[in-house]
Amino acid sequence: MALAAFLATPTLSQQMDGQALYVDNCSSCHGVELQGQPDWMVRLPNGRLPAPPHDATGHTWHHSDEQLLRIVRDGLSAIAPGYETDMPAFGATLSEPEIIAILDYIKSTWPERERTSQAARSAASP
Repeated sequence: MALAAFLATPTLSQQMDGQALYVDNCSSCHGVELQGQPDWMVRLPNGRLPAPPHDATGHTWHHSDEQLLRIVRDGLSAIAPGYETDMPAFGATLSEPEIIAILDYIKSTWPERERTSQAARSAASP
């Protein structure tokens, strides 16, 4: 499955699968309600930031589909070399279609303004 699947509106079954995959793989850090960890913009004693929210209050929607896929599959260092984070790369444990389903689920929870902004970023991305 390629990024073209990302750009399409997800079906209800994709959202449900994505939600289950999100709960199983992401919610322990990013929260069941996509709320992130408390004080997510304040560095921890180890210098790393807590897990950000994936709802409209966070910055996930500021990234293109390609960037989001790369972050989850390959780790944040794929788009921010040298950046240290507690989030692992999921490419060895989740398939690309599973990652896309998770991201489709996350995007389905955003208000129209954030979905539109993120879609425009994705369309403009090479």
